[in-house]
Amino acid sequence: MLIPPPLSLYIHIPWCVRKCPYCDFNSHNQPEQLPVDDYVAALVADLEQDLPLVWGRTVHSVFFGGGTPSLFAPEAIGRILDAASARLRFAPNAEITMECNPGTAEHGRFENYLAAGVNRISFGIQSFDDGCLQRLGRIHDSGEAERAVKLAQDAGYDNINLDLMYALPEQTLAMALHDVERAIALAPAHLSHYQLTLEPNTVFAAKPPQGIPLEDDAWDMQEHCIATMAAAGYAQYEVSAYAQPGRQCAHNLNYWRFGDYLGIGAGAHGKISSGASGEILRRWKVKGPRDFLARAHSDARIGGDDPIAPENRPFDYMLNALRLVEGFSLADFEVRTGLARSVIAKRLEHARMMGWLEAQDDRCIPTDLGRRFTNDVIGLFLPD
Repeated sequence: MLIPPPLSLYIHIPWCVRKCPYCDFNSHNQPEQLPVDDYVAALVADLEQDLPLVWGRTVHSVFFGGGTPSLFAPEAIGRILDAASARLRFAPNAEITMECNPGTAEHGRFENYLAAGVNRISFGIQSFDDGCLQRLGRIHDSGEAERAVKLAQDAGYDNINLDLMYALPEQTLAMALHDVERAIALAPAHLSHYQLTLEPNTVFAAKPPQGIPLEDDAWDMQEHCIATMAAAGYAQYEVSAYAQPGRQCAHNLNYWRFGDYLGIGAGAHGKISSGASGEILRRWKVKGPRDFLARAHSDARIGGDDPIAPENRPFDYMLNALRLVEGFSLADFEVRTGLARSVIAKRLEHARMMGWLEAQDDRCIPTDLGRRFTNDVIGLFLPD
């Protein structure tokens, strides 16, 4: 039986000061005048179109992603949260995260974001090496990154994530470790640490930068950085996520556990399960900010739905769950996909024979080898 899982809300702000050459997200260089009021109204219209899908359900986390949400002043972020909480039931102490580019941080703003309801900040640091930051096309330097984090801490934030990348152009193992050490020195609750990849339709894909480390060198960086973070009390709980005890990101955990989420804003995506019909929908919104604004203000449909067919659900589930160090339980697979565990029994056995998964009672847990070859393990669950 399909049982609707916990519900989150994702809010997409699509503009950046300047798009980074490695970025394949739906982000756009900001116009001369940001249409803040129009976009806030469009987000509310978008949310109202989605409300019938989630009547009576509670939102456990909210995430402002981008783009660069910190381009929007605290007052605008507060208006969005007020509108959302007036239409949806928010859980007490719901985690509310906002992504922030250190190059857009201003003194005094963090106190106001906190007052508006944002209780977690995620900084896109990427590196503390100024040369690496320049090669990545970032708009901040290492000094601005440290100052931004300290400003947020001085404002009262104790739930902070720092995003770091490794295997950067011309980066050595020592440089990658130095980035992690400088991040740890700032004592954030959470670290995200992920490898630079050349994604299609990006500037880096068209013109790859010189000096990208070889795969074995990147693996060495990852292993040494994981050990450094672990020694400092940051336990890995997902392929690229590390946290102090009890400080895992609730919003991302809901994604990885095949939870439900509403996605509002230009290019946002959602996933909604229906216990009554047994249907699971992937919901999408038009990508272009101008198109999104035009549709929202004309009462036209802002996006569409793609049902997840039963034969595709094992892959969709594993695409998320196998990223987690804790793995997943077979009982959870059944209630969140509406499928019997027998549907995946042969594929699980193949993964065990390859040494990629181990079984502990009802739970399937990726091994160290399985985590190194995550894509291969997930590929086992593609539909025939």
